[in-house]
Amino acid sequence: MSERTYQQLWDLSHVTLQELLEQEQPLLQPVPERQRRALLHRLSSLYLVYLGLLRRFDTLYDQMVHPQKRRLLRSLLDSVAGRVLELKDEMVRVELSETHCLDQEMLEQGLTPADLVVPIPKYFLREQSIELKEREEMLTEILSRVKPASLKESNIVISRTEAIIIIQMIERARQGQLRAAFMREIREDEERERRKREEGYPKLTVDKAAIKIQKVWKGYLKRKDILLDKQTEMELIGMVGAPLHAKHLGIQTKDKTQENLQRLRQAEKEEEYQQALKKEYEILRDTEGPEIKEKLTGQIRQWFIECHAFTGHFPDYPDESLGGSSMIFAEKTPEQVKKELDLLTQDVKKRVQRRTNEMEKSDQARKKEKKQRNGDTEVMWTVQPSKFIPNLQSGHKEYNEVWKSRFEATNPNQSFDNEVLHLMKRKELEAEIRVQVDELMRQELKSLRLAVDRAGRKPSKILKKKTIKTKMGKRKEKDITAHRTLESLFEELVTWGFLIKNQAVALKDYIGDCIYLGSALNLAQKLPMPSLFDIRQNMALYAVLRLGSPDIHALAPHIRSILLVGPAGMGKKMLVKAVCTETGANLFDLSPQNLENKYMDRNGTKMIVHMVFKAARLLQPSVIWIGNAEKNFYKKVPKEEKQMDPKRIKKDLTKAIHLLNPGDRVMLIGTTEQPYVADLRALCRVYERILYLPRPDYASRYVLWKQTVETKVLVSTDLDFSSLAKVSDGYTSGAIIQTIQSVLTERRLLHMAKQPLVASEFLGPLAKQEPVYAEEEEVLKEWYFKTPLGKLRMKMLQDLELQLGIAGAGTALPCGGEVPAWLLAQLPAIIQGLTSSDYYFGFSSR
Repeated sequence: MSERTYQQLWDLSHVTLQELLEQEQPLLQPVPERQRRALLHRLSSLYLVYLGLLRRFDTLYDQMVHPQKRRLLRSLLDSVAGRVLELKDEMVRVELSETHCLDQEMLEQGLTPADLVVPIPKYFLREQSIELKEREEMLTEILSRVKPASLKESNIVISRTEAIIIIQMIERARQGQLRAAFMREIREDEERERRKREEGYPKLTVDKAAIKIQKVWKGYLKRKDILLDKQTEMELIGMVGAPLHAKHLGIQTKDKTQENLQRLRQAEKEEEYQQALKKEYEILRDTEGPEIKEKLTGQIRQWFIECHAFTGHFPDYPDESLGGSSMIFAEKTPEQVKKELDLLTQDVKKRVQRRTNEMEKSDQARKKEKKQRNGDTEVMWTVQPSKFIPNLQSGHKEYNEVWKSRFEATNPNQSFDNEVLHLMKRKELEAEIRVQVDELMRQELKSLRLAVDRAGRKPSKILKKKTIKTKMGKRKEKDITAHRTLESLFEELVTWGFLIKNQAVALKDYIGDCIYLGSALNLAQKLPMPSLFDIRQNMALYAVLRLGSPDIHALAPHIRSILLVGPAGMGKKMLVKAVCTETGANLFDLSPQNLENKYMDRNGTKMIVHMVFKAARLLQPSVIWIGNAEKNFYKKVPKEEKQMDPKRIKKDLTKAIHLLNPGDRVMLIGTTEQPYVADLRALCRVYERILYLPRPDYASRYVLWKQTVETKVLVSTDLDFSSLAKVSDGYTSGAIIQTIQSVLTERRLLHMAKQPLVASEFLGPLAKQEPVYAEEEEVLKEWYFKTPLGKLRMKMLQDLELQLGIAGAGTALPCGGEVPAWLLAQLPAIIQGLTSSDYYFGFSSR
């Protein structure tokens, strides 16, 4: 796209942002409990609009060339991403569920499932590419020194003669197989010729032979035309995707080339801008610096004189933490300045009083909440104020004041704006000179007081900003490796296998589809099962967006840890790798199996946990992975695992995870298949978010079969993916992928031209895979509803079931509107067809 197109997209994005900012203030009004669904509908609608705005700002920041606009875009991009995370947190708090059915909101806004995908900003990896490359080289160099020793011990050593004999045996076997196949073809040809001789060769005239050839050829052409017409018709009605012809490939290649050229131009313009910054600062310092210093000094002296004439004594000089003399430079009278200083002196007392009042209010709120739970008063829902809205408002204001009225046609090269640059550097120079002038004028004020007020009162103290000490302060962790360098810690962790090399996996490779009947299920008071699409969304929101940017992590709702729960083969470890890939994070392995026979004593256990978390903080972003996380919190350790002592890091892990603060881009991700063998309370104390990964539903299985097969081979429309999705009910994603890999071997792909792929080829390998049994799934579901969020969700469903009873005409939808006529008419048939646990949790009022 051209710069003009990007400019139009930027203008449209700010129109949308203006509309969103106008909707933020009414959202803070308290809402009664009976309007919970209406509140959820408002939050969900805002969430979808912010997602679209995030996608636009990401495209603009990635492709716009103007260096000053890109700085504003970066701030807006991070703020919009942070607001998305805040809305997600509010939706979880209101709906008491980690997954949400947004089909009704999508329908209202005219969106598609593709618009639900959380966009991951491209700058997460692009702006730290050099750092990632250096870290990769360091890790590779250490592994090259460590691995050869272990490989020599594990490899089987054989002599040269034995190796030659093995190679000869394999080669003779290969030649024998080829000769046997060749002889079989010769015997078949001889048998065919013998039958022809016995039966006699068919005698055809020239005309009959020509007619037969024509019939075969015309039939081939007609069948080819019919297939082509069928393919064109299916593409027209949207049933199949159009193949990537050479023309389409050329367009895609051209688009990629244009994007790369835009990024090269970005680098050139950024370099020009940095040089102009240095040059402008030097010019301003030499030409306007003395004048600014003299002007500031004169203003402050005039202020001294006016305050002394009005009050009879010299004023207190504001401390630097309060802004220093910058508060004096506004056009105010000495009376106004004195009043402001008096207010500042009372500010500390007010804050202390406010802190006390807040503590009292929190106690009253807890008592009120207790009464509300007992049914004495109606529950009121309130949305927490956003930390990102002020940044969005300031960014939108800067756009309106500076960039909206600019005529960009006069700047086709998208070079920096000299006027904006001059104003920005002048403000920076004024701030720098003001600090120097403040120090000089404080000394001058002391001299004036000694000269004029020495017979009067004592010189008043300089007004300073006092800090309020809180009782609940976090204790700092004692650094037991203060004498160690980061390089030595890095090498030791790599050597012992705690810092491992991540395998590159994109988050989009975790294939799944969303839920399309969420409104119908919620209307029937059924809790939909999370789809694979929902799991991917949650990992993007909870992990990727937070770890990718320090600005987002510092202000977004803090999440330290995630627990992925699900049967084997659901891609839990794949999601951990995808988080590291999308954010460029280091991957630490603290699994019980990896800790076996390492740092066995008590001090060693404390040391390794400390080293991992310290290195993770120093090498942000970082992911600490614990496989089989339930073993750290066993209710009773099995006899065969007592020697491994899987619970030995339990206490140190609990302490370390609670020492992580906003801004520490470190996340603990645990994976488990048997969470019910662990102490639930201790497990939930460490893992803040618990995501349940059920076996894939029909939609996810269909998409998984289709996309995985089509990435390997170009299949015809005859391959019935719908049947494959039905027969694979009960199997995990891993089982389906293993089935596809076992069928689509290199040998099978070579025969695709002569023997097209059919669905029956997958049935045999699929039957050999291990399914997810109903008993195992029920155990995991029951465990999930014992977690804190699961308990709250079940209680809410029970209350709704008691209040609403049987759904009828005019029953309120989860979104707060009326039931559509078409949905109400088809609801019994829909619900009857969704009675399997493939679609919803079978827990409504139990």
